[in-house]
Amino acid sequence: MKKHSQRAQRVGDQIHKELADLLRNEVKDPRVGPVTVTRVEVSADLSHATVQVTHLAGRERAGEAVDALQRTAGFLRSQLAHRLDLYSVPQLHFAYDDSIEAGMKLAQLIDDAVAADRKLAE
Repeated sequence: MKKHSQRAQRVGDQIHKELADLLRNEVKDPRVGPVTVTRVEVSADLSHATVQVTHLAGRERAGEAVDALQRTAGFLRSQLAHRLDLYSVPQLHFAYDDSIEAGMKLAQLIDDAVAADRKLAE
């Protein structure tokens, strides 16, 4: 059985694009705040989509934003149904993506190690 079909990938890319626009222009819930969609993974049968998001305020507000997004999932799904040419729009599941924060932390650790090496070399 295929893990990720090309169709699922294309549907995920389209959902990513449309959700980014919907979150920016249509969702008025202040609990959601400034979120960015980083990745959308659609199941092979196109029935479920996991939407990875990051929050501008970081991990502190992420739980509240993900909960608010999960509550607005029905609205977002109905809006996607109007925008996408699909027989059935996948159910949306939201999760916080901390990869950007982890990357920034790793970059800081590398910078610190390079600075420490320079001090030892002097």
